[in-house]
This record gives sequence, C-alpha cells and structure tokens, in this order.
Amino acid sequence: MTNLRAKWLRRLRPSERSHSVPDTRRVYVIGDIHGRADLLVQVLNSIAADLTDRPIEEPVIIPLGDYVDRGLGSRTVLDILTAGSLPARCIALRGNHERMLLDFLAEPDRGIDWIRNGGLETLHSYGIDIRAVRRGHGYGEAAAALHAKLQPLHLGFLERTLAGCEIGDYFFCHAGVRPGIPLSDQEEDDLLWIREPFLSAKHDFGKMIVHGHTPVDRPAILHNRINIDTGAYISGKLTCLVLEGSRQTFLDTRAISAEVAAGSA
Repeated sequence: MTNLRAKWLRRLRPSERSHSVPDTRRVYVIGDIHGRADLLVQVLNSIAADLTDRPIEEPVIIPLGDYVDRGLGSRTVLDILTAGSLPARCIALRGNHERMLLDFLAEPDRGIDWIRNGGLETLHSYGIDIRAVRRGHGYGEAAAALHAKLQPLHLGFLERTLAGCEIGDYFFCHAGVRPGIPLSDQEEDDLLWIREPFLSAKHDFGKMIVHGHTPVDRPAILHNRINIDTGAYISGKLTCLVLEGSRQTFLDTRAISAEVAAGSA
C-alpha cells in the first residue's frame, strides 16, 4: 500500500488565530458526496491507509451531508455508510438533500422540488420507475415505492443524521450558520440551506465553521470558515479535510487512485 500521508494545505501565519482539535483526535471531514460511491470508496480507502500509517487514539469521520441525489450511486453510498465497516467512528451530518428526501417520504406532494434537484437519480438508484414523476405526477406512488425499497438501515441512518456538531475549535454543518446567532441557537433550516449572508460574513463565529453546500473549484480556507464542497458529482473531486492538533490538511487520494488503476490494468 502506498504511504498516504496527508498533504499540507497551508501554514497559519503568526497573526492568525490557531484552531485546534483535542490531541487524541484526528477528524476526517468529507464534502458533499451526491451519489458518487466510487469517490467515497477512494476517500475511505485513503483514510484507512492514513490510519494504518499514523494510528491515533480517537479518529472520527464527519461527512457533511448530501449523500444522495444527482450522482447515480445514491443507494450504494448509503450501503457503504451503513455497512459497519468504516475505518473510524462516523458522525453523519444532514444535508438539504437528505431533508428533501425525508420530506418527500412524509409529504409526497412536496416532491417537485426534490425531483428537480436530483431526486430522480436517487429513485432510479433504488430501481423505481421514474417515468411518471419525470412528467410531473405520480409522486405519491413514487414515495410509497421508495419507502418500500429503502432498507430500514438506510432510513434509520437518514433519520439519525445531525444538523451540526462541534469538536474543539471547529463547528461542522452542511451549509453554514446564520451570522449574529450563537452556534447553540442555530436553526436547522440555516444549517442545511444557508448561503448568504453567511458566505460574505467577515466576523469570527466563535469557532471555525467547516461546511459544504456551495460548490467551489477548490477548497476555500478563510479566517472564519472552510468550504470543502468541490462538486464531486460533476467534477470527480471529493474532498477530505483532515484536522489534527492545530493542523489543517487534505488527504491525498490521488496516490491510491493511481494504485487502483494500475492494479486493474
């Protein structure tokens, strides 16, 4: 196995505040997956290799949500995340796409928004006939079919996802936070959906906010937030941020990808 050490993202300038996680922790934060099971496997293999190379007492994986929709492998992504074979304990966060899926199951008539935002691909991944919903009807039948096909393991996973969590000096959520509101008082709708005024906010939120939801070409590391949604479903880049002590690094999945490709040649 290739020695997969994490790459340095940047070095903090002396004038910058140093954010950190407890010494016993290493946190692997995964950006928006959107049905790209192939990329998720690469990232998890890289995490496993990194932990073999550099063991630590309390590793944790935090996927930031949006496991489903848009990409064609939503069901497989949920299979992977619920199989019980992840290389570290997982704290799974909820994205707006999980919220839309759960809302669709509860109120199928609201399905038009979900269908327009990648829900068709999720229905297709579960083997559900999407011809009627593509024409704008049959939402009730599609919701019933999805509920029947969703394994209890998948549904339970989706229902238990968290809106946010904190470790050390970091706060993790899918989309961002509402400026001027204490982190402990944030509304779930903002944690899952917000863009502005969060993205343009300049002030310190009390903790470094790590989020996705708004695709960027490369991870954006600002003084008050880190965005790791690199548009995996269309770009082929699924980002994994590694937090250890006061270090902020990326996990390099390119080496393992090259190794897998060489092995299959």
